[in-house]
Amino acid sequence: MSDNEGLSAQDIARTVGETMYRKDDAAQHIGIALKEISPGRAVMTLRVLDYMLNGHRICHGGYVFTLADTAFAYACNSYNQNTVAQAAQINFIKPVPVNSLLTATAVEVAKTGRTGLYDIVVRDESGETVAFFRGNSHTIKGQMIPGLNEREEK
Repeated sequence: MSDNEGLSAQDIARTVGETMYRKDDAAQHIGIALKEISPGRAVMTLRVLDYMLNGHRICHGGYVFTLADTAFAYACNSYNQNTVAQAAQINFIKPVPVNSLLTATAVEVAKTGRTGLYDIVVRDESGETVAFFRGNSHTIKGQMIPGLNEREEK
């Protein structure tokens, strides 16, 4: 694509997601993968490994939270405006055994001014919900990719 061609909102979201992931050492280190991204939405996965188990031999809630929080981050940054978490909460619905493949789907519920509200559902490979996460975002100065939005289609 030449610099003269306009970028769609989807192009921006995809480019931002790919750029964020290349810089996201934490997500890469534990095996979180970006599967889908679009404006205000992201889908990420995580395979539960032995080292992620707690004393009950189920996935430590911190890993489930990290997966949901990461999907939240990608969804709220998909507009190429630097955005951080302001608050987050999680409800754990069911335990997650080793080798489970978890999928977190983050969806923007509301975005007004510099604040946003996102719901993230974490499901296992059978589609059962294992956790609900709600995140509040706050947009700060700067862009993940400076100047990218100036090429957006009008």
